[in-house]
Amino acid sequence: MYDVGNSSSPCHPFKKETGGLFGFSKGCLHMDRWDQLNNFFKKTGVILTFGLNALHGRHHTERGVWGGDWDRHNAYDFINYTLSKGYHVDSWEFGNELSGKGVGASVGPEQYGKDSIRLNTMIDELYSKSNNMMQLIRPSLVAPGGFYDKVWFDKLLQSSGPRVLNVMSHHMYSLGPGNDGNIMKKILNPDHLNKASFVFSNLSSTIQENGPWTSAWVGESGGAYNSGARDISNTFVNTFWYLDQLGMAAKYNTKVYCRQSLIGGFYGLLNKTTYIPNPDYYSALLWNRLMGKGVLHVNITASQYLRSYAHCAKQRVGVTVLVINLSNQTMYNVDVQSNNYAKLPSKNQTGTNKRSFIHGLKESVSWIGNKASDEKVYREEYHLTPEGGNLRSRVMLLNGQPLQLTELGDIPSLLPAVNDVNSPLSISPYSVKFVVYPNFINQGCI
Repeated sequence: MYDVGNSSSPCHPFKKETGGLFGFSKGCLHMDRWDQLNNFFKKTGVILTFGLNALHGRHHTERGVWGGDWDRHNAYDFINYTLSKGYHVDSWEFGNELSGKGVGASVGPEQYGKDSIRLNTMIDELYSKSNNMMQLIRPSLVAPGGFYDKVWFDKLLQSSGPRVLNVMSHHMYSLGPGNDGNIMKKILNPDHLNKASFVFSNLSSTIQENGPWTSAWVGESGGAYNSGARDISNTFVNTFWYLDQLGMAAKYNTKVYCRQSLIGGFYGLLNKTTYIPNPDYYSALLWNRLMGKGVLHVNITASQYLRSYAHCAKQRVGVTVLVINLSNQTMYNVDVQSNNYAKLPSKNQTGTNKRSFIHGLKESVSWIGNKASDEKVYREEYHLTPEGGNLRSRVMLLNGQPLQLTELGDIPSLLPAVNDVNSPLSISPYSVKFVVYPNFINQGCI
């Protein structure tokens, strides 16, 4: 609930309550707290998606199923207040984990679609009558913010109809519960990591077949649910799962990926007591700085323990390749050639079991360096490893140097190692490397 308008219920914070949903009472957001949050958003440049209560007005029928129409009045007053204060909301998300069988509660897709239409109409009404010029850009409507269920998601798009939902959001916790003793094995198992592709692929099909006007978002993902896994989610090893899933999500045309969480639980990007960045914070930061929006297709014929994704370089000409080595013993040596592909032969540390594979980009790639006569061409490398070789270390090394806050509490400079493009390139066991080729031109990146 939101403490605004003609709400007759008292506004109390959440508290533990036997028999309540998830063991808690109903909660309420005071507008002075909303004002404080928006001041924070403005100072930090947050792109805000706000999740609206989609259970308000409904009644519990049986076994976690909720029925009846959604009561829009409190949400109407809340959005109207938000507009009156000039607060910018990039998108409104309708509900949280009510899809399929739901988590604690569920709503049928036909009813959800009907209520989505009502919410869409309400957003149109409020934003069209707003006199604040900053609010002329209508926010997106996002739903359902739950776990993917093909039949349910299909029916939601069918029942809501064309151009009601702008975004189909879903949650992913592909590593299972945080207390699972096998989480580390799952992270390092390429077969397990590949399972996420089924969700991405099926959601893509759902959108293409039932709602091509929408786009896919991962609205929440932290690897392992129930606050993550102690001494795993907040350590170096988790970055294998995280960066691999970012790459996979982009490959299947996911437009937004929201990490659970910034602060809170073991999966927080920041330590929940000291606010010192955990390793995944730096992984996210490097992804954001280096990987552009253009996604390039990569074919790999090699050990499944070597994984790779390629994007157009961000805000400059070039290509960025992300290479993830899940092997505990194999070092891959890379020889990048100019004839439209990169040949990456590999051998393990003992010099046996030699293998080779090809990285092929879907579009033709040109190597600008061929056109220069004497000018040297360089590549940039960002090599990520755990301190002391300990996969559960909370300290990540960038090119051998620990990533730690400066004396003033600022984020350290994330500087690459710059090497001649013709010099040997390798990826050591249990490590990650971003490689930027400023002189690659790809037709898809122009």
